[in-house]
Amino acid sequence: MDTPPPITSAPAPDLEKRALLIAAAVVGGAGIVTAAVPFVASLEPSAGVLAAAAPVEVDVSLLNPGEMRTVAWRGQPVWIMRRTPAEVAALLQTNPGLADPLSRRSQQPAGCANATRSVRPDLFVCIGICTHLGCSPTLRLGDAALDAQLRAPDGYVCPCHGSVFDLAGRVVRNVPAPVNLVIPDHRFTGPDSLVIG
Repeated sequence: MDTPPPITSAPAPDLEKRALLIAAAVVGGAGIVTAAVPFVASLEPSAGVLAAAAPVEVDVSLLNPGEMRTVAWRGQPVWIMRRTPAEVAALLQTNPGLADPLSRRSQQPAGCANATRSVRPDLFVCIGICTHLGCSPTLRLGDAALDAQLRAPDGYVCPCHGSVFDLAGRVVRNVPAPVNLVIPDHRFTGPDSLVIG
């Protein structure tokens, strides 16, 4: 039969080693926190990103009828066009050549779900990027060739693949762009003060 091992007393704790281990753990923890702070801070959006996403205020008082201005919002070109009374009247006419004349499949704020796709009929605001592949269409005014396709002499033509939009950003039938131009959220804070975003 085996005899049990003799009972010995536990060694006395080494207080110096314990203090050294605790100090090393505290210093290591502080080092981890110090290293993590810049990493966590790098996850915050930069001032440039915050500025790009911020609303843009535009004074439209100097925009004459028939003129268009482009501003940047969220890294995209936003068109602001002051339409003439004749251009607004043309948009109110039925145009069977449009693919989505009532903008049911298109993106716009609720207040822009109308024939002019705008809060105010005279001022049109849209993102100036073709809904086909992201090119930027160009404004054409008084273009007889455009009149045959759009049934209006004024509109936007995408130079990349030939998509055509009227002055409300509505796309014509049988072109590559699948939907109308996007209308961003916007509001008027005064007669000549427009806020986009």
